[in-house]
Amino acid sequence: MRQAEDGVGHDDQGATEALLADQEVRLLIDAGRANEANSLFDQLLAKVPPDLDPWARAAILTRRAVAAWRLKRIPLALELAAEGWSDIDAETPTGSHAADTLGRLGYLLDGIGHRRASLDISRVAVDVARTGEDREVLAHCLQGLAGTLNFRACELPAELAEATFQQAIPLFEEGLTLVTEGRIHLSLLAAYGAALAGIGELTRAEKTANDALTLAARQDNRWARSVGNWVLSMIRRRQGRLDQASGFGRIAVDEAERINDASLLQRYSQDLADICHENGDAVGEAEALRRNISARRMAMETLQEGLGQALEQRRLAIRAQRLATAAQELATRDPLTGLSNRLGLERSAQGILDRATAAGRIPWLVLIDVDWFKSVNDAAGHATGDAALREVAQLLRAECRGGDLIARWAGDEFVVLLTDAVTDHSEGRTSPVGVAVAERIRLAVDRHDWTAVLGATQRPTVSVGVATGHDTLERLFANADIALYRAKRHGRNRVEVYTPAEDYAIKPPR
Repeated sequence: MRQAEDGVGHDDQGATEALLADQEVRLLIDAGRANEANSLFDQLLAKVPPDLDPWARAAILTRRAVAAWRLKRIPLALELAAEGWSDIDAETPTGSHAADTLGRLGYLLDGIGHRRASLDISRVAVDVARTGEDREVLAHCLQGLAGTLNFRACELPAELAEATFQQAIPLFEEGLTLVTEGRIHLSLLAAYGAALAGIGELTRAEKTANDALTLAARQDNRWARSVGNWVLSMIRRRQGRLDQASGFGRIAVDEAERINDASLLQRYSQDLADICHENGDAVGEAEALRRNISARRMAMETLQEGLGQALEQRRLAIRAQRLATAAQELATRDPLTGLSNRLGLERSAQGILDRATAAGRIPWLVLIDVDWFKSVNDAAGHATGDAALREVAQLLRAECRGGDLIARWAGDEFVVLLTDAVTDHSEGRTSPVGVAVAERIRLAVDRHDWTAVLGATQRPTVSVGVATGHDTLERLFANADIALYRAKRHGRNRVEVYTPAEDYAIKPPR
């Protein structure tokens, strides 16, 4: 009913060879040779050709996801599918590899019971396959879509089922015109018989099923044998020949179980239970229901395992995001003072300046330099100098507002970037807010009790340069730097404000 065959694209030799190797795994699975399939699959897992385009790589990964699914290696199947899907998440699907990938994803979605999504993505796969040149891939996608429609029809009331089977028939017929032999042809033929039986074309359905069973025997394909016997069971049930219907149904269930196809097993065991009930076979009905419950339990466990894995992946993604955020935060934070560092200032400044301009507020840049800091280091040592810088940082935090950006620029230089258009009227003064903040900082450092930090060492003061205007960070900094040097020249421990007429004389050393 669902896809069993593998179309192979031919536009990339490395991808084609890998896809053919993966196809061998599924040949073994469909033959019921699970041990051999697992062994070969393990050998192929680490082999993905290098330098593939995203869709070719995704095609390989999703094919392997289907193989892992059929081998009941559910976490691996989900991991491979997620990786393949992620590879092409931002790509526009075109060509045979894209169609092949989408068809596999449709199969997996159907396997976990997400029928609507499976049908949608299977339709897209067919449309995309028409943009490629690989007839086998198109035929395979047609079989996948038609098979999904077959399954949906089986779950609908009788009056609605026939119309859905009717939708599937032209898809099967188109696929059969594209390939006339091989495994894709066989899978189309077997599932086509089910659609014919579904619309009451019992004679054609029986011939198609028998043809499929003959080919299945030649190719050692238990998937097709399961489907073919189920079609014959459908036909005999419609004819009222319930003993034969239950016989064919049992073969279909046995074969589905041998190839680990939970979807087929659920469908066929349910139908077999209904046939046995109609035939008065209580023992047969009980056995079929037991197998149906077992298949549904396996499907539920699969879904639970998938949900658990999805939850774990989400947890890991959130953790990785938090670690990345923390790493980014560390990269923009000065380890000595806890303030933003130069990188943090440069990353944040433009947004602050843009928002100030949009809101009609005035940006201010306050540049602070600790006076005679080299003397402090020389007299008391670098550890004490570091303690003094941490103390300055604390004073800056106390004198600035929560929305101000405070950064250690380098060494003993600090920057405060703030935006406001109001004026400060404290202590009877009227001054622009940037100048007022600068003066508060200067006074706070000058009046601070440094005894606990520096002992008898010379107390530090600060010189401050202030610049304002709707300009870039670089320009504001350059202007504030000019004002700062003027503060240094005029005796230090003072605030100077840049003016456009500022003298650009050569700056003395600080």
